[in-house]
Amino acid sequence: MIKKSGNPLYHILYIGFVILILTIVFGLSWGNKIAAFYFVSMLLPIVLGTSYFFNYFLVPRYYLKKKYFRFGLYTFYTMVVSVYLEMIVLLFSFVYLVHFNFQHISPNASDTILLSVILYLLVIMGALLLMARQVKEKQLIIQSLLEDQKKREQGALELTSNRKKVKIPYSDIIFIESLSDYIKVNTLEEGVVSKEKISHLYNRLPDSFLRIHRSFIVNKEKIKSFSYNEVLVGNTNLNIGRSYRQAVKEELKMENNKSQ
Repeated sequence: MIKKSGNPLYHILYIGFVILILTIVFGLSWGNKIAAFYFVSMLLPIVLGTSYFFNYFLVPRYYLKKKYFRFGLYTFYTMVVSVYLEMIVLLFSFVYLVHFNFQHISPNASDTILLSVILYLLVIMGALLLMARQVKEKQLIIQSLLEDQKKREQGALELTSNRKKVKIPYSDIIFIESLSDYIKVNTLEEGVVSKEKISHLYNRLPDSFLRIHRSFIVNKEKIKSFSYNEVLVGNTNLNIGRSYRQAVKEELKMENNKSQ
């Protein structure tokens, strides 16, 4: 599903790409760089508005839901409106720029077909870039799921405790706490202490474990209840760290929805 990327760098690069293309097509052939700059600046909001509306509204709301008739109809309406706005910009630019004695305006600026083609080429390019990014994101998700499956297949956490290798079944772990340079794995029977950092340990655990504090990792399957500040695992109340609250809240709500 096409959705808005959370990385602002993508949007910055795309805006820069649009400016570059508009400058190459309409700017380099002009005799007056200032006039070309004004013209490109007036076109930019229309190009970006059309691109974002098409990719983030029409595609996910109609095309991906197989409402092809509405998608085609609204795409046509969008094309008409965008071309109409381009005509307004074109008219305004000639009046405005001539008023300021910018006489050397490139003939390609008055070519409405060229304007429309450039506009929708940029829209399609934006869609392709967005889909390429989402394919990469999905590949990362698949890789993460495969790694998590591998961890689950192992079935147990391997640690060194008192110079001995021990295996603790994931299902026996209630929560893990950090004790400076050591960690303590609290299980159904007893605790196991190991000299390891909690951040390194967390990367080795499957997604059935959730870090709720810089000092606590809990087994989501052992959570009895939770509030804004605390999680009850087993018979122990653990504080939720301030920087973890939002992520913990979203994760536990998602788990509740799955179980319903």
